[in-house]
Amino acid sequence: MEVTAEPGAVSARRIAALALPALLVLAAEPIYVLVDTAVVGHLGRTQLAGLALGGGILSIAAWLGTVLAYGTTGRAARRFGAGDRAAAVHEGVQASWLALTVGVAMAALAQLGAAPLTRILAGGDGEVARGAAEWLRIAALGAPGILLAMAGNGWMRGVQDTRRPVYYVIGSNVLSAVLCPLLVYPAGLGLVGSAIANVAAQTLGGVLFARALVVERVALAPDPAMLRRQLVVSRDLLVRGAAFQACFLSAAAVAARFSTAALGAHQIALQLWMFCALALDAVAIAAQSLVGATLGAGDTTAAHRAAARIARIGGVCGVAFGVAIAAGALVLPGLFSPDPQVRAQALVAWPWFVAMQPLAGVVFALDGVLIGAGDVRYMRNLTLVAALGFFLPAIWLAYALNLGLGGVWAGLTVFIVVRLVALLLRVRGTQWSVAGAVR
Repeated sequence: MEVTAEPGAVSARRIAALALPALLVLAAEPIYVLVDTAVVGHLGRTQLAGLALGGGILSIAAWLGTVLAYGTTGRAARRFGAGDRAAAVHEGVQASWLALTVGVAMAALAQLGAAPLTRILAGGDGEVARGAAEWLRIAALGAPGILLAMAGNGWMRGVQDTRRPVYYVIGSNVLSAVLCPLLVYPAGLGLVGSAIANVAAQTLGGVLFARALVVERVALAPDPAMLRRQLVVSRDLLVRGAAFQACFLSAAAVAARFSTAALGAHQIALQLWMFCALALDAVAIAAQSLVGATLGAGDTTAAHRAAARIARIGGVCGVAFGVAIAAGALVLPGLFSPDPQVRAQALVAWPWFVAMQPLAGVVFALDGVLIGAGDVRYMRNLTLVAALGFFLPAIWLAYALNLGLGGVWAGLTVFIVVRLVALLLRVRGTQWSVAGAVR
């Protein structure tokens, strides 16, 4: 459905009307990744470790797409709240040009850099590095599609169009979920089959979102002035995201140095964590759209009410995820790998995984509030401090002290706690809530 903007009335019903369709969109990709992990995991621990490294590197494309989507949602929502839908869609056109350019560059760079990068991350395990590089070279061809789809999600969320993204994302991921087991097993392609299925899904998704812009009947030419403004917003989100990526790649590298089983278990736990994070991000996306629209309409009081309500909803959702993950501790790891060592290592990370869910629910919700408000410089600085000052030192200390996978996940929990405290302090003030069509 398409939700009509009423900036002054930020009710739980309106939040749900935006969050539930966003949840379907957000859940589709991690569910496919979980299917992919389960399919590849039954090939063996070496293949699962290869997917962990290759998928971790390709997640840079998803991160860049998230930067584009979040920056576009906030700007489009403000213009939409100010009553200018055409200008909101035009933000999407420019974001899509950025997406296509960056995606093509990433696909090309992967052909050159896959082998040396996976060798570094594999920590000397040549078989894991070779499998990861082979997977990455193929899967990276879907990078333009990944980025186009994320840019499309961004402007559609900004104009509160919640129906079409559901169809596009679920349709492309269903295709991939069907192709993956067929190509891996009956076709005998193994890890390569997983990569081909990824490319098919991402390319289809990108084409569908590009078509959505065409049917809007707006000018499709690049707008240099708007591109520059988007790049300023994206720059801060990009730096923030780079800190995330450095942490997650370092975590994979540390896990690889403990053992192949530890890396495989880290892949299972991390993908489940990503699934929970993206599902909780549905509340954040509602926050981006609603807070952006209320500030675009000049209603700062409604924006503060929305922030408080969204934070509470995020916390409740986080508690629900924590209970569900705790209940599945003895079942979920076995769905992804038959290897007893991998399952045992997954249980080492599990208590930390469960404990951080309620905290993460509030953190992700408040992330959405500040992104919708355009307060991206503060978020950039906070993430740099939390990542470089706490997360990275914690996981490399875990390696130095031989604390195992539990030490890596303890570091991730510290990262969430630091961000939670800083975000709560920020939203209690008024510096983030600046009214106007564009911040």
